[in-house]
Amino acid sequence: MTDGDSGGNRKTRTHPGEIVGRAVSGILAAGVTLGIGELLAVAVGTSSSPFLAVGSTTVDRSPAWAREFAIDTFGTSDKPALFIGMSILIVVLAAVAGIVERTHRPYGSAILLALGVVGVYAALTRPDATAAHALPTVVGVAAGIVVLRVLTRRYRSADAADPSRDGMSRRSFLVLAGTAAAVAVTTAAVGRHLAETVAGSVRNRLGFVLPTVAAADRAPAIPAGADVATPGATPYVTPNGDFYRIDTALRVPTLTTDDWTLRIHGMVDREITLGWDDLVARTPVERAVTLTCVSNQVGGDLAGNAVWIGYPIADLLDEVGVSADADMLLSTSSDGFTAGTPISALRDGRDAILAVAMNGEPLPFEHGYPVRQVVPGLYGYVSATKWVVDWEITRFDRAQAYWTRRGWAEQAPIKTASRIDVPAALGRVDAGTVTVAGTAWAQHRGISRVEVRVDNEPWQDATLTPEYSIDTWRQWTWQWQATAGTHTLQVRATDAAGEVQTEDRADPVPDGATGWHSRSVTVV
Repeated sequence: MTDGDSGGNRKTRTHPGEIVGRAVSGILAAGVTLGIGELLAVAVGTSSSPFLAVGSTTVDRSPAWAREFAIDTFGTSDKPALFIGMSILIVVLAAVAGIVERTHRPYGSAILLALGVVGVYAALTRPDATAAHALPTVVGVAAGIVVLRVLTRRYRSADAADPSRDGMSRRSFLVLAGTAAAVAVTTAAVGRHLAETVAGSVRNRLGFVLPTVAAADRAPAIPAGADVATPGATPYVTPNGDFYRIDTALRVPTLTTDDWTLRIHGMVDREITLGWDDLVARTPVERAVTLTCVSNQVGGDLAGNAVWIGYPIADLLDEVGVSADADMLLSTSSDGFTAGTPISALRDGRDAILAVAMNGEPLPFEHGYPVRQVVPGLYGYVSATKWVVDWEITRFDRAQAYWTRRGWAEQAPIKTASRIDVPAALGRVDAGTVTVAGTAWAQHRGISRVEVRVDNEPWQDATLTPEYSIDTWRQWTWQWQATAGTHTLQVRATDAAGEVQTEDRADPVPDGATGWHSRSVTVV
């Protein structure tokens, strides 16, 4: 091939070592770009990080089928999967940029520039973006192009048979490459470290004092009988570390109680802005509530039950004076996510709260610290805003929230669901008496009956644990006299209004999955 760096029309052979060296040069240049961008994003704002901005925009622009595929395939690891996929793509493109870069034909620089354009666009389209959000990407790409040009222009393989080729020795190249790698790693690490610690958010949470809840406002004690206590079955209260997390935040916001405010405006008599001290001066309540993600597939685990401490939302709405024409509370998180909640569901007596604690601890950062919404009976995408900082009282015919703009339903009451937790799917059990156990929920309606059947035989009533409340899930067991062979178990639930869970299978889009959960089990 013709080497543009060799001058004239002289043909030179590209050595395998040179291809590797150029590829490494491109990867290092991309690392410098991202590292410097990460560092500068500390000063400008987290969402200006080129890597995070592109990732967040990818999530925002993804069609519903792509989002559901990611959740179905990777579950709560969908964000790490996205990061890994983006990283692999960047490495490949950067390697190509290094290989094709030439002094007089800067194709590699053009690739980095194109990636920079994507990064600038992504940063400037974030909800909190200003013109300064472009700066981390612009400076990072400029530095990356300089590194790419220097490394590839002066690189040569250590082929002693070709001493005529100008450039650095392998040792000199390795020194410069090592310097670029150090810059990339150091800037990225410093940027991440500063972003996570400069606000003192971890220290702030460690100093958090749980609100004192009066006896009359405490959640009733959960009776021991509410938990089936069967090995392998779901615990009645989900530990914080096991509670599902589905949201659009690629980097978890780290607000402090000093930072937090909640602006309430729109179709109200009085606009107010609450600070942390204003919130905790109110009377807290403690409630057990089961939350469910609309992306939960039949038999899925995107549901969790926790005991929350917070402040009634209805009281705040009464205080600001909601217009009689308003029918939606549009809530916004600190990272720009929005949810549209029916005002009727916030004022009908259910325990909708601004939560600040979860299972006896301050909210984990991943679950909304310092303040999030908890609304029984509604899927999270229309109600459970984390890191909530803004409420606009409006109407559904005037505003759309994050997921409703993407084709999901405006009204999203949680559908009746049930699942088999044990035996395990495709598991093997001994013949004889086998305990089948699981969980069912129909938040804010309650579960009145669960039935199980084997191989399409008649339905059999399962034994329900005592009902704690209509806002939490209910567990069940059934004793199966199992015979040898492969069998299919099915479960269905009936809510407290007498509505039987539908057999019809439907995907989560646009308002939640339906169908009966089944499991195949081998009896030996």
